[in-house]
Amino acid sequence: MISAIFFLSAKTDRGELLISRVYRDDLGRGVVDNFRQHILNQKSENNPIVHVTVSQTSYLYVRHQDLYVVAVTRQNASASLVFEFLFKMLSIFKAYFGGVFDEDAVRNNFVLIYELLDEILDYGYPQNTEIATLKLYIMQEGVLSEKSALDQSQITMQATGAVGWRRPDIKYRKNEIFIDVIESVNLLLSTKGTVLRSDVSGQVMIKSFLSGMPECKFGLNDKVMMEQERASNVKRRQGSAVEIDDCTFHQCVRLGKFDSDRTISFIPPDGEFELMKYRTTQTVNLPFKVIPLIKELGRTRVEVKVTVKSQFGPQLYANNVVVKIPTPKNTAICRISTPVGKAKYSPETSCIIWKIKKFAGDSEVTLGADVELVATTLDRKPWSRPPSPWSSK
Repeated sequence: MISAIFFLSAKTDRGELLISRVYRDDLGRGVVDNFRQHILNQKSENNPIVHVTVSQTSYLYVRHQDLYVVAVTRQNASASLVFEFLFKMLSIFKAYFGGVFDEDAVRNNFVLIYELLDEILDYGYPQNTEIATLKLYIMQEGVLSEKSALDQSQITMQATGAVGWRRPDIKYRKNEIFIDVIESVNLLLSTKGTVLRSDVSGQVMIKSFLSGMPECKFGLNDKVMMEQERASNVKRRQGSAVEIDDCTFHQCVRLGKFDSDRTISFIPPDGEFELMKYRTTQTVNLPFKVIPLIKELGRTRVEVKVTVKSQFGPQLYANNVVVKIPTPKNTAICRISTPVGKAKYSPETSCIIWKIKKFAGDSEVTLGADVELVATTLDRKPWSRPPSPWSSK
């Protein structure tokens, strides 16, 4: 599967190699140089996830903060599986380094990173990626964690047992469990404002501080209706279910119980983990509507007017709304006026960043900008790039 893993610096265009782990001998010596020459020198800033093939070698990489994390293979590997492993590997490193994994963390923890790479990959195949199990016997900052005081038999039982993600002797004075549902709305509009595609991607995150081996049950509005059931049962069950197109679960979920009565039954790992991911395309209620108006006044001036309407109830508020409005590359001066929030021109990203701390429901706000462009002697193509979608947290 994976022949090698590379960590490169993204602070400069040179892509300095920080650390590497080679699992197979089917790669040439110039594999890193090929990555720099054919990929980094021609990279697109808008593509954080890329799969490129050069000289029968596939480079699958993601950009995380100031790092490029690259998986290299010469086999016909599943790209989705490789990317899933890369994101899981990043979550492991963040768990070990206090939630932050960047170039400084790599430079300060070479030994620990090599230990983790040897445990989670064997001859290029993913092995043990469960954080709770890894922390039993992987040294952190040269000091064994408290959990690693277990004897070898307990470690083996957790790594190979029926409930490998949890130890049976966990104890807490105060038993608590916290559930967070995080959703993102993805929207694609035509130039005329018609919705071409919309869906909601969500994840259920859990922080568990429970003693022993507790069994928990989780449900969504009592019932969950999958896409394959809607064709035959839509009339009988319409209005009583959450329509989900697809979902994936953590290994702790008992799939048999979910198939029989649609309840999510599980014995949770200790600490924080992702219980499930899901996606739905039915009855997506868009929280905002963006109405842009762009006027090009000659070759050196552009007028921008963007109106954002909230489409949720007046009793609700949206916090930390960020609207990014692209501007031409040859923008010289940008005069902005808005009665709500704060807006400024960002020359690094060629866009106006408009931040609204608190956006009331059933209301609208407008931003106006007068953009002056640098006059060029070259024939400039008409600027047809539409404003990018809003984002909120």
